[in-house]
Formats: sequence, C-alpha cells, structure tokens
Amino acid sequence: MFAKKKEAPASLALTPLEQPRPAAAAPQVQPQQAAPARPKPASLFSQGLTVRGDIVGDVEVHVDCVVLGDVKVGKLVVGPNARIEGSIVAQAIEVHGLVIGAVTAQAVRLYGTARVDGDITHEQLAMETGAEFQGRSLKFRRPAPPQPQAQPQHAPQAHAPRPPQPQPQPAPQVAPATPSASQTPYSHTSH
Repeated sequence: MFAKKKEAPASLALTPLEQPRPAAAAPQVQPQQAAPARPKPASLFSQGLTVRGDIVGDVEVHVDCVVLGDVKVGKLVVGPNARIEGSIVAQAIEVHGLVIGAVTAQAVRLYGTARVDGDITHEQLAMETGAEFQGRSLKFRRPAPPQPQAQPQHAPQAHAPRPPQPQPQPAPQVAPATPSASQTPYSHTSH
C-alpha cells in the first residue's frame, strides 16, 4: 500500500586538499590587528535615585537623579530632573537640571532648563536662552611657557663658585570666599 521511494543521494562538492609545501617556504603568519577600542558606555543614574557620596571615574556619566556629593568624571550630562549638591569637575559638562556648587570643566553648556548656583571655571561656556546662572564665570588661566633666558657670554673663570640662584616662592593657597548675593559680580536670571 505505501511504498517508500528511494531518494538519490545529493551530489557532494569536493575540493581537493592543498598539496604540502616544501619546508623551506614556511607560511607567513599575519600579525593580528588589534581590535579598535570600543567607546566606554555611559553610566546612567536614573530618576528616583538618591546618591549620597562622591561619584568618581574617567567615564561618561548621565545623571537624572539627586546627588548629594562631589562629581569628578570624564564627561557629565546633568538631566532635566537632576539635582547635584556638590562640586563638579569634568572635561565637558552639559547641564539641563539644577547644580548647587562649583563647576569646573574645559567646556560647559547650560541648556534652557539649567539652573546653576555656583562659580563656573571653564575654557568654553555656552548658555541657551532661559538658563539661570548665579555665580562667577572664571576663565582657565594656562601658565605661560617658560621663556628661554639669554645667558651672558663671559670668559670661563677657574674655580669660581656660582652664586646660588633665588628660587621663586609659591603663592600661599587661599580658599576663595563665597560671595554673598549682594557681592556677586554677575547674576543672570531669565524672565
């Protein structure tokens, strides 16, 4: 009643094996190229979270929560729901939320919803319309490269000791005083 048909075997594609090479011609090994470095993913602190303590690392961090402490990272994005109460140090900072404390970065961008209550030390500062900033804007001061001093050409003196060179004394470190609202040199508030 039921008969099973025999199926024809599928033809196999065979490739001949490589012939062995003489020992004198050793195969050249290509050095493996290093895989390109993948960018580090950003760390995200989401809304509803409260961080009590410092956040430190050389990474990109997105904060949309409450941080009660200092932040020192590579790049920082302060979200619109974020509130940071402490100082911030980073290479680049984007602020959409509230920062209460000193901000130090090469590039600082304050978006329209940003509020900063503290001094901003920067190389570049950008503010959108609507951003609020209460404090001082301080530009980084890069030290001037040392100038080569011309040495007077004198005949060499035998066994004459050199007078000691006076060393410049470093300026004493003084903590900056926090100005009161009436002493603040710059206040920008949107209406």
